[in-house]
Amino acid sequence: MSQKISIDPITRLEGHGRIDLFLNEDGELANAYLVIPELRGFEKFCEGRPVEEMPRITQRICGVCPLAHHVAAAKAGDAVYGVDPPPAAKKLRELLYASFFVADHATHFYALAAPDFVVGPEAPKAQRNLLGVVQKVGQDAGARVVQLLQENHEIATIVAGRYIHSASCIPGGMSKPITEDERKRIVEIAEHSVETAQFSLQLFDDVVLKNEAYVDMILNDAFAHETYYMGLVDDNDRVNFYDGQVRVVGPDGEELLRYSPHDYLDVVAEHVEPWTYLKFPYLKHVGWKGFVDGPDSGVYRATPLSRLNAADGMATPQAQAEYERFYDTLGGKPVHATLATHWARLIELLYAAERTLELAQDPEITSEEIRTIPTETPDEGVGIVEAPRGTLTHHYVTDENGLLEEVNLIVGTTNNYAAISMSIKKAAQDLVRAGQLVDDGLLNKIEMAFRAYDPCFGCATHTLPGQMPMIVRLYNEEQELVQEIRRD
Repeated sequence: MSQKISIDPITRLEGHGRIDLFLNEDGELANAYLVIPELRGFEKFCEGRPVEEMPRITQRICGVCPLAHHVAAAKAGDAVYGVDPPPAAKKLRELLYASFFVADHATHFYALAAPDFVVGPEAPKAQRNLLGVVQKVGQDAGARVVQLLQENHEIATIVAGRYIHSASCIPGGMSKPITEDERKRIVEIAEHSVETAQFSLQLFDDVVLKNEAYVDMILNDAFAHETYYMGLVDDNDRVNFYDGQVRVVGPDGEELLRYSPHDYLDVVAEHVEPWTYLKFPYLKHVGWKGFVDGPDSGVYRATPLSRLNAADGMATPQAQAEYERFYDTLGGKPVHATLATHWARLIELLYAAERTLELAQDPEITSEEIRTIPTETPDEGVGIVEAPRGTLTHHYVTDENGLLEEVNLIVGTTNNYAAISMSIKKAAQDLVRAGQLVDDGLLNKIEMAFRAYDPCFGCATHTLPGQMPMIVRLYNEEQELVQEIRRD
């Protein structure tokens, strides 16, 4: 008899989603769907608003990474007005953004990923959480992570006025400078961040890389796809979060193309399926061939692992050393192992901390020349940054008064939707066997396939009670309930 298994809702992500698994009469996986049931209307209700409001409005898209939308919107506003911010403004923006990456990557690793690796993928569900991680690594380590988050939120408060829903990035530059005393405080925080990033990489080495079972899971073909990879690079083809060109490499690691923000529509198109509200971006140069990987499929990924695969290295020394060790350990470039994204994320955490320190030590960062006043008639512009979850594109078209007529947003996770769907199906095919009990540990391993992508789907939507129970119901072909598993 055919069966359906639903994981509803999936856990440890921002927003809501469910996984529907369909089994054939032999009990083997026939198909899998990652369904996003939420409709996000930002592109429509931004129409008619002044473009200079977008850095404030679009932050409300995501409760986890508001600064990504804040900075991308400001860069799109620069392009709409044809204005180039002064050097100090660009450095302040990048400093703010690098510090944000430190906090965001640390949050994902310790709160969303570490419960699976540090505590264990099949550990009791009551222990697979942040408290379980602290119990494993010790309270001192937990306190260090909390300090990291608090201090980098402090940097955002210094540079942007406040951490939540910042107001500093505006078309043409920044709304306020920083003082010398504030710069010195940021240097102090950045030094702490570098130390904690190094600690986190050592923790990953000790807990994950020295555990043969975890390494086997990372390298298991069930958690691998050979896709195209995308990421921003600087003039030296090194990873950059704030500025540069988007570089795309193939499954063989060779460059396919690179593009500037205003050319993104020549490269990326979006496919639609009737069973979900989220779109599936793909590479126009290759085409949409369905949910398959390989060089003939236009599916690409934009993740920390993708950025490392797309670049020739990191732009800071300690991160570069870790980059080299990463590829030496995993057999060279590119790496296709999805779960290796967690390691790549920690390398980016170290890079972001080092880059924050470099910018804070630049004496120009305290310059009061932080804005070029727009004078051109507004028209159309595109802003791109690397969000922690992938390449983030904001595209605005305005009338001559700067009122928005068209808005297109390709959000970080959206880039990865096709690949996430493929990863879930492949993991489920490997794990779900005929006659095998579908228990909580098995379901958690399937969920691990999407957690590596750090997904952010619904963007700051939550249930009213603040709880996220998971109910898995197994039905037979007569739609009769056979088994129910609850995670409350």
